[in-house]
Amino acid sequence: MNASEPSLIALLKKYFNISPNKENEDIIIGNIESSISFRGPQLWILIFAIFIASLGLNVNSTAVIIGAMLISPLMGPIIGMGLAVGISDFGLLRRSVTNYVVSTVISVLTATLYFYLTPIDEAQSELLARTAPSLYDVLIALVGGGAGFIALSTRDKGNVIPGVAIATALMPPLCTAGYGLAVANLSYFFGAFYLFFINTVFICLATFIGTRMLKFRPVHVVDSERVVRVRRYVFLIVIVTMIPAAYMTMLIIRESIAKNNLRQFVRTELAFKGTQILSQEIDMSDKVVRVVALGKTIPRDAIARADSALARHQLAGYKLHVIQGGQSDSLLLRSTALAGLSGGQESSRQKVIEQLQHLHEMEEMVDGYTRYESAAYQLSGELKTLFPQVEKIVLSNVREVETDSARRRRYVMAVVGSSGRWSDADREKLRQWLRVRTQADSLRLIITR
Repeated sequence: MNASEPSLIALLKKYFNISPNKENEDIIIGNIESSISFRGPQLWILIFAIFIASLGLNVNSTAVIIGAMLISPLMGPIIGMGLAVGISDFGLLRRSVTNYVVSTVISVLTATLYFYLTPIDEAQSELLARTAPSLYDVLIALVGGGAGFIALSTRDKGNVIPGVAIATALMPPLCTAGYGLAVANLSYFFGAFYLFFINTVFICLATFIGTRMLKFRPVHVVDSERVVRVRRYVFLIVIVTMIPAAYMTMLIIRESIAKNNLRQFVRTELAFKGTQILSQEIDMSDKVVRVVALGKTIPRDAIARADSALARHQLAGYKLHVIQGGQSDSLLLRSTALAGLSGGQESSRQKVIEQLQHLHEMEEMVDGYTRYESAAYQLSGELKTLFPQVEKIVLSNVREVETDSARRRRYVMAVVGSSGRWSDADREKLRQWLRVRTQADSLRLIITR
């Protein structure tokens, strides 16, 4: 074993050692210093990139947002701050911080102006995704910043820098912060700005660690006490920045576990023939599980049994609330009524015909429930391929009664659970596809998030 250790270490060094490909330090520092300043062309490029990113967030276009991130020069002063701490160059640190503050303020003000003037003021999914950061964003910024600094410090850069710009996503959070100011929604502003600050801090940290790994030389005149004090401040900022993200990650994980338990609970305890679960949600603040059921009414005793079974699914302390529309008449009651007529009670022939018509209608209704339940299952695979944002679908045969004229109409009701927002064109495309595939004369589409 001891004989094999040197060869193993040598093999690891051969593949993981960066030093042979390291660029000249003066060239690296010069390149980073040249990307720090925001004057003239750099400032205009920043403003245009902010407008492009704001447009992308406004129309929910991922491609446009990615384009803005590739154009954005925001990475320069952030890398500069990390490098300055790593080589103890406090002059470079002051210039980097100054340009970082200037670029941040200009970016937020530009985005605020755009969202204040645009007629489309609805928060799209791409924008909302930047309002709730977590520890995963911390990891993305840390490893992304590390990859970026290694690319800047070595001769074989490849196409790493554009990938880092996209992964760390500095531009969209600033635009979202501007949106929060424009619509006076401080939760959006603080959530998005916190995400931007996370990216800043951990790209700086990754750069600092990179300077230590690549053994960058410090500046010639170094105040050792000042260096220690600055680095203490840096690590204090890192720890303080992580605390809210860690708390939010804990909430996300807890909510994800609760939702998974809820899905298992519904599949196990509320699976009844002729009944479809339209939606299910868990209110963690009020400790309530809400289930909306469609079709055959779930009996009260069954609901009570399901409520008592919540603890078995790690949902102890929650209260079950089932919302459902009861059928006014069931097939069993119709059959009993007809049997009573033939048992000696006098009734007219017309009455018997009416009862038979009602029975036929109820049979068609139940057939509609079961038929569309199986249709939803059969269409799920094809639907996911054509519309990837669809997560679940419920199909049901519905009869509508107008309150003014009492006129009845039948149509297929499609309720789609989606992970994103839909344009009017995509919504209509989905509705027409479902109508053709279900062979329905009329179809109503409801999309929920």
